Amino acid sequence: MEIDQIDFQILQLLTENSRLSWKELGGQIHMTGQAVGNRIKKLEEGGVIKAYSLIIDEMKLGIFYTAFVIVHMKTANHDAFIRFIKDRKEIVEAHGVSGEGCYHLKIKVNFQDELNLFLNQLLHHGNYSLNLSIQEIK
Repeated sequence: MEIDQIDFQILQLLTENSRLSWKELGGQIHMTGQAVGNRIKKLEEGGVIKAYSLIIDEMKLGIFYTAFVIVHMKTANHDAFIRFIKDRKEIVEAHGVSGEGCYHLKIKVNFQDELNLFLNQLLHHGNYSLNLSIQEIK
């Protein structure tokens, strides 16, 4: 899929505020709302726009712990681990990495007991190191 400068402008504006209407987007880049909508549909169908997201204040929802876990696998067969992480609601990001460890996970839980339970289950797949977030900056 070929992306031009107008597509990049649309993507930048949507990144800043994904709730802008097609008409509002069009007004900012001097196009009609319908033309912007057609471009957005093309970007979605082409897989450039994978999803739209929402940023919430997790503290107001009672989510108090954000942890970053570096996983060191016990085995070269990672299939069971990948199934494990895909099924876990507390894992909000999972990355296979080069460098330290095999995977980096971002975990969000309400209580320390939930984190401890998750970490105990993680030990079936490998060892880990853990870092707790003390402040979200960006």
